Amino acid sequence: MAGSEAPPFWFRKKGWAAYCLAPLSWAYGAAARWRMDNARPHEVMAPVICIGNLTVGGSGKTPTAIAIAKAVRDEGYTPGFLTRGYGGSHAGPHLVDLDHDTASAVGDEPLLLARVAPTIVARNRAAGAKKLLEHGVDFIVMDDGFQSRKVYFDYALIALDARRGLGNGAVIPAGPLRAPVIDQMRHADALLRIGDGAGGVAVVRAAARAAKPVLRADLVPHRLEGLDNAQLLAFSGIGDPSKFFETLETAGYSIASRRSFGDHHAFTDADAEELLGRARAENLVPVTTEKDAVRLSRLNGPIAELREMTRVLPVDLVFENRVAQKELIAEVARRYHKRRISRPAVSPDP
Repeated sequence: MAGSEAPPFWFRKKGWAAYCLAPLSWAYGAAARWRMDNARPHEVMAPVICIGNLTVGGSGKTPTAIAIAKAVRDEGYTPGFLTRGYGGSHAGPHLVDLDHDTASAVGDEPLLLARVAPTIVARNRAAGAKKLLEHGVDFIVMDDGFQSRKVYFDYALIALDARRGLGNGAVIPAGPLRAPVIDQMRHADALLRIGDGAGGVAVVRAAARAAKPVLRADLVPHRLEGLDNAQLLAFSGIGDPSKFFETLETAGYSIASRRSFGDHHAFTDADAEELLGRARAENLVPVTTEKDAVRLSRLNGPIAELREMTRVLPVDLVFENRVAQKELIAEVARRYHKRRISRPAVSPDP
């Protein structure tokens, strides 16, 4: 669904559209189940943690991956990110270069990840993992790749937006699930519940039934100086723009106007002119997310003008229990070393 809006009915109570698509969902779910159960992932000579989610769209995967990588570095490792680069054109494997790469080339999320650690964009994840090791990485954080299982991961942490949950609980195309919950949870090692909300209750129960640990974290926004009394024009093209708007309001900012775009939206000159015109006519300050901001960078014309005028709201993912976060990293490393002992031979290089 990159670059497009998720169907609104995915996040409402099941109706006629979901029921009409149920046969296709059954087929999609069966194929996803078979693929996950029968995958032959490529072995990597480093600990690998996969940050996945159960649904299409925003769940907090990228902030989670960044928080994990920072904690991995604190433990003395050299972390690196492996990602497919949704929204980009690079087939890879390609080491993201912040001085030259654009979102249209590598995707928006890799540009955020590369600020923290070496990041490889690769449609062939096995080849991408090999390239990371060549760059001195000794602990790989995979952003997504949970369902495809092309690379062996020692630990799978599932990020869940507790506010959004699983939508209508149906599998694509009737709903946002990438595969039936029970089939996905069998391959997960733990669930990370991000934020508050009733949407995550069913998944927490499913994790409990599967005897999977449930961790807790929050997205904590930075403070934007000089905007306490300003009227804001909030705009965003992420999986759930309403979450960004809610974050601003919860932090005490006043939103006078808001504009939503599809996830990974490639901003056009027309979009920029519309937002600039609205901001100037109503004396508003444009504000957006870090993920949106990188899609406004390294461009010219109205988009560059919009980027210059726009304030960016950074957020940090903070684990409720820092000890549990540290223990998670130790467990990934422990599993890797156990894997090395029990299966010293690795699959051939791609």
